[in-house]
Amino acid sequence: MHTETKLILVTNDDGVTAPGIRSLIKVMRRLGEVIVVAPDKPQSGMAHAITVSLPLRYHLLAQEEHYSEYSVNGTPVDCVKLAEKFLLPRRPDLIVSGINHGSNASINVLYSGTMAAVLEGVMLDIPSIGFSLCDYAWDADFISIEPWVEKIARKVLEDGLPRFTGLNVNIPVPVNGKIKGVKVVRQGEGRWEEEFEHRKDPRNKDYFWITGYFKSYDGMPDTDLYALDNGYISVVPVHYDLTAHKAILPLKNLLEDVQEG
Repeated sequence: MHTETKLILVTNDDGVTAPGIRSLIKVMRRLGEVIVVAPDKPQSGMAHAITVSLPLRYHLLAQEEHYSEYSVNGTPVDCVKLAEKFLLPRRPDLIVSGINHGSNASINVLYSGTMAAVLEGVMLDIPSIGFSLCDYAWDADFISIEPWVEKIARKVLEDGLPRFTGLNVNIPVPVNGKIKGVKVVRQGEGRWEEEFEHRKDPRNKDYFWITGYFKSYDGMPDTDLYALDNGYISVVPVHYDLTAHKAILPLKNLLEDVQEG
């Protein structure tokens, strides 16, 4: 193995057999040596969960020159941690997560296992990208968006990212086979309006299915939601600092003179 070959870690939250990750693997193999470490079953909505109550196990699924593939009985974050500490031969040049089946724009980034893997990479100061296609169908058309995924990943491999910064890349369903371009934007404001469908099991016990719909509160043109609605790929720089920086000064004035008693 030549040391100049770029090493790329591929993971996701839909599971190692999902069509989205198979598409991502195909693209990344054009760019360097690829090691896949992904959940052995779907882990959508797991956010930054880690496994602490069960042992982690991995299985080697495939191995050939410049390519290895593992499944892990854990979350996307487990996969990144186990890969970085044990399965990778060296520090990766890039971590990519996805291609997710469905949007991770706006508030979805907080629930997303896809993006949690990215943020874990960001914590390690490794350039990391999460790719999502705004189509929840299992048989979504990933082939038509592969050139965009390759171009974005190649640029990051060549030029890097600011330290401790990852990318949340959401791709709209192409209209008439076309995407207008790429917009670097901020996270739009929105939330899920959840509902719980109440049912009874055969033993007359209560159970619930979570349902609901997404509602946007932000239609500004500098947001991911606007970009996607208008046929552009949205690229949002992300990091793990959840500090509400604008609130520090008002809270200093409010709370720092609080005295015991």
